[in-house]
Amino acid sequence: MRIVVPMRAVPDLVEEIELTADETGIDREYLTFVLSEWDAQALEEALLLKDASGAEVVAVGLADDPEIDQALYTALAKGADAAVKVAGAGAAGSCRPGGIRTADRAVLMAAYLAAHPADLVMTGVQAADDLDGQLAPTLAALLDLPHVSVVVSVEAAGGTVTVRQEFTAGRSHELQVQLPAVIGVQSARQAPRYAPITRIRQAQQAGGLSEVTVSPAAARSGLVVRRMHRPEESGHAEMLTGGAGEVADQIVGLLRARGLVKG
Repeated sequence: MRIVVPMRAVPDLVEEIELTADETGIDREYLTFVLSEWDAQALEEALLLKDASGAEVVAVGLADDPEIDQALYTALAKGADAAVKVAGAGAAGSCRPGGIRTADRAVLMAAYLAAHPADLVMTGVQAADDLDGQLAPTLAALLDLPHVSVVVSVEAAGGTVTVRQEFTAGRSHELQVQLPAVIGVQSARQAPRYAPITRIRQAQQAGGLSEVTVSPAAARSGLVVRRMHRPEESGHAEMLTGGAGEVADQIVGLLRARGLVKG
């Protein structure tokens, strides 16, 4: 089984975030980038499949993503068999100050996968800089493959995989999916494994990254970001003091004042 894990670098959220001049994206010029936490989960789930069945795991990133090399070398250090950078984002018209749109990202990944097919594509269900959850379903639509998202475990059996989806209130169910397929991973069955810096440096010295150039079609998407807004400060926090009964009375008073309870 050949598993491809699309990976992306996202802004490190510990840093101060600035918007682009047109306020349609995040200004990335001075930011530090890290691997998307959901892609790290997808990679871990793929590596668990490799541990169980000997699958081949290939990490794939877009060459235009900032600091993507570090993420791909880390994937190799964790156990991925190969790492690939896909070039061609400029040709797709997706090089923007605010980053590569999900629709363009899906088109580029689809072009790579059309030339280098996979039995299973496992990507993070979303990313911190878009949260739209559209990469996996868009990629599946472009490739005309089955798709399941919000997945928390994947187990392979012959030409199918059994996936478990997680919903609110702790509910989940299992689906059997025919391969090839695209899976959006919410979380892996275990925490992502640690890659020592020495192993990452060994991967860098080995020069394990390959680069593939694709000629994708123009992306078409009905989703357009018209404007982003900074969080607005409103109100303030009030610390309630006193015993349990006194605090309870204060809470009830606040709720009554706002018309949330009667009596």
